[in-house]
Amino acid sequence: MLHDSDIDKFERLIGYTFKDKALLIQAFTHSSFVNEQKINKKSDYERLEFLGDAVLEMISSAYLFRTFPDKKEGEMSKIRAALVCEGALAMDSEKLDIRNYIQLGKGEEATGGRQKESIIADVMEAIIGALFLDGGIEESKRFIDSYVLTNKEAIDRFGDSKSLLQEFTQGHNLGSIRYEICGESGPEHDKIFEVRVFVGNEKLGEGTGKTKKAAEQVAAFYALLALKKRYKCI
Repeated sequence: MLHDSDIDKFERLIGYTFKDKALLIQAFTHSSFVNEQKINKKSDYERLEFLGDAVLEMISSAYLFRTFPDKKEGEMSKIRAALVCEGALAMDSEKLDIRNYIQLGKGEEATGGRQKESIIADVMEAIIGALFLDGGIEESKRFIDSYVLTNKEAIDRFGDSKSLLQEFTQGHNLGSIRYEICGESGPEHDKIFEVRVFVGNEKLGEGTGKTKKAAEQVAAFYALLALKKRYKCI
């Protein structure tokens, strides 16, 4: 349960005081928490996440357009995908300790929901949506500039890892790559896919994502990391 002191602490961290505190509380509230409330039910973050996702895409697209005047649309799309994917947003959230503010139901808490990158990334987008409604585009942009677009590591970590893995395995004659869906969770409109990647017959990485392709990219990244360590490339 969030307290006034939690809200005050988070506002100090991001350097913005909400006029409507309910928006920030909603941004931290998972549907599982709402479903367990018997009275005084509040809204969960899903609508704010929808809005925040759109604002994030617009701000990040404008940033890349200005920053890389010589890059083509396809190249900028890959960079944007790396910067705003759920793995990158979860990484960004660590600076703000987002996971410890999320209001989860007991069942979701018990199954490790507080550690799920998908939930943490959703909350990051919901916060962007809440900032947009409360402070306008400038406040949401300031948050994105500070906590999302500064993450250059995400470009390396969540870029086109599938292509890089393909190049690495071919260069070392390691055999074919195979991706396997090993699980799905969540409602139909907001599914989370779990994917494993095999090189030859060896499982080398696992990943989750809101699409199969996004989950494959994360799995490929961890497989590539494992191979680079094995071959002492890092």
